[in-house]
Amino acid sequence: MKTALRVLISVAVLGAVLWVVQPQAALGAITRPHPGWLALAVGALLAQIFLSALRWRVTARAMGQTLPLLWAMQEYALSVAANTFLPGGVLGDLGRIFRSRKMGWQGHGWKGAAASVVIERLTGQVAMLGLMLLALGLWWGAKGAALICATLGLCWGVLRYWPKLRGLLAQAWCGANVWPAQLALTLAILVANLAGFWAAAQAVGVGLEMSAALVLIPVTLLAMLLPVSLNGWGLREGVAAALWPLWGIAAPQAVAASIVFGLACMAAALLSLLPFLPRMRLVKSGQKQH
Repeated sequence: MKTALRVLISVAVLGAVLWVVQPQAALGAITRPHPGWLALAVGALLAQIFLSALRWRVTARAMGQTLPLLWAMQEYALSVAANTFLPGGVLGDLGRIFRSRKMGWQGHGWKGAAASVVIERLTGQVAMLGLMLLALGLWWGAKGAALICATLGLCWGVLRYWPKLRGLLAQAWCGANVWPAQLALTLAILVANLAGFWAAAQAVGVGLEMSAALVLIPVTLLAMLLPVSLNGWGLREGVAAALWPLWGIAAPQAVAASIVFGLACMAAALLSLLPFLPRMRLVKSGQKQH
């Protein structure tokens, strides 16, 4: 029932957004994307998947488990594909937890597997939120600074009164041999994500300046976290249609950029599976023999 409702919400919101912003203009841009920019968008999002797999591996190792490199990349690719094409946006992560629960975890099993997956995903979302707040702070001046202070205060309160989460974050992030890799990978993933959306916008003729991209893209992407639609479809386009015109970008072009980004995410999710298809066939064949 929830899945059907989310599909209905996504279709309804996306249809309403297209109707409001002149569907001919938006759909016309979508059907004629620049192939070079589109390929760059898919490539950046594909790189993001494998960089995220490396970050998950670093997080897991800091929490007591060494995941095989190719296995971690394969599992992350499967997780992204499931999150992209299945309702809910978390089924892939649940599958990753299920399949990694027996990988050791120093006796913690489910808890260790779940903690590594949740913290890795949380790291990316916090990084995107931090970038958005920084950009808004520079754009809004005093109001932006107040927003940053309020957010930092909220985070401090959560960590202050949730010592278990604080301990897990410290374990995953703060070790002397851990934080350089975590920081480098998180920055690289953030750049790849922004570059993917920026290139998708370029593919439909939207040239985002750096100052605009640092505000518009994170806000648009964070709208996907609201658990009311099918993987953010509809909400993402609605935010783009409402917000991007403030920077002089026509609403139809903004919606087209968001849709092309969504399609590029789908393409990257499928392509990320290709290197591992032979491995998957071998595993499946071995299971049948047993």
